[in-house]
Amino acid sequence: MSSPLTVTDHSRDSAGLTYIYPVLSRRAGGLSIGINFNTNNACNWQCIYCQVPDLTIGAAPELDFGLLEAELRGFLRQVQSGDFYRRFAVPEDQRVIKDIAISGNGEPTSVPRFAEAVELIGNIAAAVGVLPGSRFVLITNGSLVHQPKVQEGLKMLNRFGGEVWFKLDSATAEGRRLINKAGQSIDASLNNLILAARCCRTKVQVCLLDIDSQGFVEPERRALLDALTIAKQKGGVREVMLYTLARPSLQPEAGRLGKMPEPVMRAFADDLRQLGFEVSVSL
Repeated sequence: MSSPLTVTDHSRDSAGLTYIYPVLSRRAGGLSIGINFNTNNACNWQCIYCQVPDLTIGAAPELDFGLLEAELRGFLRQVQSGDFYRRFAVPEDQRVIKDIAISGNGEPTSVPRFAEAVELIGNIAAAVGVLPGSRFVLITNGSLVHQPKVQEGLKMLNRFGGEVWFKLDSATAEGRRLINKAGQSIDASLNNLILAARCCRTKVQVCLLDIDSQGFVEPERRALLDALTIAKQKGGVREVMLYTLARPSLQPEAGRLGKMPEPVMRAFADDLRQLGFEVSVSL
């Protein structure tokens, strides 16, 4: 028997495959089949809470479409036969595919032929009956949505009934530099968020961190509320997922990070609900 899956271990090589990795996801609420385009551990951001080892600045490499197809088809057969659940000791109540998530070790929309990859994954999952019963998710920092090739991919995702989980951890210039090491302004990020929502159902995911034991400082709280209000008014974005640390960061700043306290998380969720958002909280 292989090592049991847990919500605290999102190892990309747990199944011994190049592109496919199974995880038990807090936000998905069960088995999530991850698709890792960034096999080179390269991303255009370097978030301080990232669990990717040896993270480098860069883009995803060219995909081996034949290998991706073979791995996904083979893995889905194992799951549907029950063999995967037995080998990884998945609890009986979690033996269901909650989603297929394009995510991994970097920004997935940086991959060449992004829309074609989305189409391939969607076609395979639909052919074996995983879609539309399970979710089809893209987890992204949203930094490249202004590119036509990325919008094409989001529209393809929408054809399969999928959804975008768009990262927005800070709405201040200082916070974005510290948390995400992002050079993109909040205005550019909001424009991309609005574009994403026009292409496909889009949820905002916000990671709240207690950095240097300072808690959730008021300028960050206020800026996020203001930014999300704009996204709601201009893009129709209405769903927000709040979460905090579940696994140790593998970045140099790891020692500065702590989980945001539950009362703070729930208070911010209430603030968002008063603005008309649907909010989920993962602690």
